[in-house]
Amino acid sequence: MSDTPVRVRIAPSPTGYLHVGVGRTAVFNWLLARHTGGTYVIRIEDTDQKRNRPELIQPILDALKWMGLESDEPEVRQSTRTDIHKEYTKKILESGHGYRCFCSPEELKAAREKARKEKGIQKYDRRCLHLSDDEIKSRVDAGDKFAIRIKVPDGESNFSDLICGDLTRNNEEIEDFIIARSDGSATYQLAVVVDDHDMGITHVIRGNDHITNTYKQIMIYHALGFDIPAFGHIPMILRPDKRKVSKRLGDKDVNEYSSEGILPEALFNYLCTLGWSSKRDNEILSIDELVEIFTTDNFSAANSIFDEEKLLAFNKEHIKRKSDHELATMVAPMLVEAGLTSKYWLETRWDYLRSIMTALRERAHRMGDFITMSGYFFSADFTYDDKAAKKHFKPEAADRLEELADRLEQLPEFSLENVEKVLTELADEREVGRAKYIHPTRLAVSGTPAGPGLFDLLVILSKPVVLERMRKAAEHIRTLSN
Repeated sequence: MSDTPVRVRIAPSPTGYLHVGVGRTAVFNWLLARHTGGTYVIRIEDTDQKRNRPELIQPILDALKWMGLESDEPEVRQSTRTDIHKEYTKKILESGHGYRCFCSPEELKAAREKARKEKGIQKYDRRCLHLSDDEIKSRVDAGDKFAIRIKVPDGESNFSDLICGDLTRNNEEIEDFIIARSDGSATYQLAVVVDDHDMGITHVIRGNDHITNTYKQIMIYHALGFDIPAFGHIPMILRPDKRKVSKRLGDKDVNEYSSEGILPEALFNYLCTLGWSSKRDNEILSIDELVEIFTTDNFSAANSIFDEEKLLAFNKEHIKRKSDHELATMVAPMLVEAGLTSKYWLETRWDYLRSIMTALRERAHRMGDFITMSGYFFSADFTYDDKAAKKHFKPEAADRLEELADRLEQLPEFSLENVEKVLTELADEREVGRAKYIHPTRLAVSGTPAGPGLFDLLVILSKPVVLERMRKAAEHIRTLSN
């Protein structure tokens, strides 16, 4: 197995949207493939007719694509392989590793209820295992429905897990489980084994809630004479309430993080910290860095808590890693969609947009923050923050704004250094702290008491805009005072 090129898969089922638990499993499989030069494929497990929702397949693929986790080969739809599953069901039946079970759901329920009341083991009692060939033929000829069960062997089942180490279970604890339903369709246990074998999967990296399934699937591998892949069961991602992250509990679809302004590389990076460690002091790593250092040796067996605040911290750091041009390219269509400006206006003022990215990038936690924080860069149609206005728009602030505007108007070059120098000199002349000019000026030009450095803000807005807004604010203050 060690000389075989790595082939891994992610196998989401369209019974719900792609949540972060499945997303993280895809990340780890993709990283293993990229680190080893192997292959990563997607298989949609869409055979559960009762719970399957075909309309969710594309959103799942879209979410994986957004995270950069597209399949290296055409996606496989498990539902197209039902005839293949039936062939392998027949092989198991003919080999003696499986048998027909004619028990009805009602009979099975009654047997379990009886075992529960008698405090016995609630597992199938193998009543159909002992049917004679004549009895079986008679019932089949009569059209009686039957499922196919695996005959669980005596002894123990064991395997060496890449993450959890050596695992063993007494086979007495496992009932003869069903591998094919009465309609002939394969259950998950058989279908996953057959599909992984036919797709050449060498490593199965999945959540540790599948460990129980693995014991059963290894029995099927043995029954069919297949090579067994390497298994690695990663710890669960838990909600803050310590319950497992689940689409059934309404946990977010990965696509929601995209619409909320989370960068795909930030989510990718953060998910890597849940159950795996880079063994580095700095957790903020690019995808290329993660590919380079990825190893299954760094997995942890302990469950992790998904913390959205920490995800935001990761997102903030990844935003800061982007160039102004990259950010401008991403933000431009968002500004147009928000109605703050037009595509043409931005195309003719690209340097201006990049300077806005420079000013705001340190304060943005989500991509959407560039929209909520940048309105005053595109329009003077804003209201002054009420609390800040009561504090900084006192009557004397009008004269200070007018005086500072007059001084700024005389500048031959409206540069960062010159603007700061003018404000500082004026404050010194009037023997007041610079804050007496800084706070009213910021509020006058932006309507808000917080934002990027004032002098950066003034230079980006430009002299004509700054002077107009400062004098408009002075007039506003005087009107209120009168």
